[in-house]
Amino acid sequence: MAKKKKNNRGMYLVALLIVTAGLVAYFAIRPDSQQASHTGAGALDIPFVKGGELVFIDKESLDTLATIDIEVADDNQKRARGLMYRASLPENGGMLFIHDREEVQSYWMKNTYISLDMLFINSNREIVTIHPNTSPSREWSYASTQPVLYVLEVNAGFCNRHGIQVGDRVHYTLAD
Repeated sequence: MAKKKKNNRGMYLVALLIVTAGLVAYFAIRPDSQQASHTGAGALDIPFVKGGELVFIDKESLDTLATIDIEVADDNQKRARGLMYRASLPENGGMLFIHDREEVQSYWMKNTYISLDMLFINSNREIVTIHPNTSPSREWSYASTQPVLYVLEVNAGFCNRHGIQVGDRVHYTLAD
């Protein structure tokens, strides 16, 4: 009987250790300045944190088509998480992924609960591929048709509403 209690106590400690490790990992990858809460169906209410502004420029007239606030994903951890688990994205907001080198990029929508327009942008800041209205929570990939340095994700339909097309350019500035 004493041996059984000892085994149960050991299993309890192992379970407690696993839960604690999971909580530590969760809080380690979540930026300190953000408080996230569950909204149901796995989505989290993660606040948008402005890291700069991005302007869309018409390829022919050079007129400004739209200006948005951006969050910036410029390291492996931020790029890996992206907009996963988000419940929403502001209408005039987006996430700019900045890669270390220009190459063909491929993104998927697993654990992404909002439909997006994905724009793939080369080192000359020219939009070379647009995947509009991506399907949330899908595991297939959306890829660039050419090597790119940047990927921009905005709400689904944004490109259509603002007349943004392949060949248009972007310019961004980062917050201090």
